[in-house]
Amino acid sequence: MEAIRSYDTAIPSVGIGTWTLGGEDCARLVHDAIAAGYRHIDTASAYGNEERVGEGVRASGIPRGELFMTTKVGPRDLADGDFQRSLEASLERLGMDHVDLVLIHWPSPTLSVAEMMRPLNDVRRRGLTLHIGVSNFTPRRLHEAWVSTEFPIIANQCEYHPYLNQDRLIAACEDKGTVLVAYCPLGRGRSFDEPAIVEIATRHAVSPAQVVLRWENQQGAVVIPRTTRADRLRTNLDIFGFRLDDAEMAAISALSRTRNERICGSSLIADWND
Repeated sequence: MEAIRSYDTAIPSVGIGTWTLGGEDCARLVHDAIAAGYRHIDTASAYGNEERVGEGVRASGIPRGELFMTTKVGPRDLADGDFQRSLEASLERLGMDHVDLVLIHWPSPTLSVAEMMRPLNDVRRRGLTLHIGVSNFTPRRLHEAWVSTEFPIIANQCEYHPYLNQDRLIAACEDKGTVLVAYCPLGRGRSFDEPAIVEIATRHAVSPAQVVLRWENQQGAVVIPRTTRADRLRTNLDIFGFRLDDAEMAAISALSRTRNERICGSSLIADWND
């Protein structure tokens, strides 16, 4: 598995997203993903599936140290004390004594960035997580987070796909050495019929989904697509046997100039472009 480095760690370039998955299907999907070669598993307290994710991990038989586990603390639990209790509850549900990465899932509508970063740093100091990061942070908020942190912010997980321009956010992440982790990286498949993507896929004898994931990966982004199909688990992981040239990269990037929208995001962030 290829990885993208951020400070003192390497994040597997392709992870499995578990948003909307639940019950035995979630546990089986996590197990199957690990069997297919995934080593990066993404969940969150808000997903309500951490217990099942943990079941899938244990059923895989892969040593915990070989996996990169991410979870997130929701916006209602970001105050000092609430944050720590939320993460401790997540660890109990996962059946783990630490995660590799914990994220602020969404910025709080009431707390300052400095107030949010205080407990995030505390759980890193206590060893409940090996690394810290944020999610859905705009360039301004990412800058404020770096001003207020003791430990490196290794990741900012945000929506990214061909129909959403994130040039400013990518530049802000690169400036800080923070990796962009792209959720909803396939944009629910809405760009798969675009002539540019179809042509590129045909040229490389791969699927449109593989083209989109490779486009994001070549920009330095980690991708965490979600699927419930075993065949797509394998193809989503198999994006390293070809490379897009500059013209192909530009053709995909140009799509957001005519259609720029969030498909999977939330209205919790009103100042996305701040």
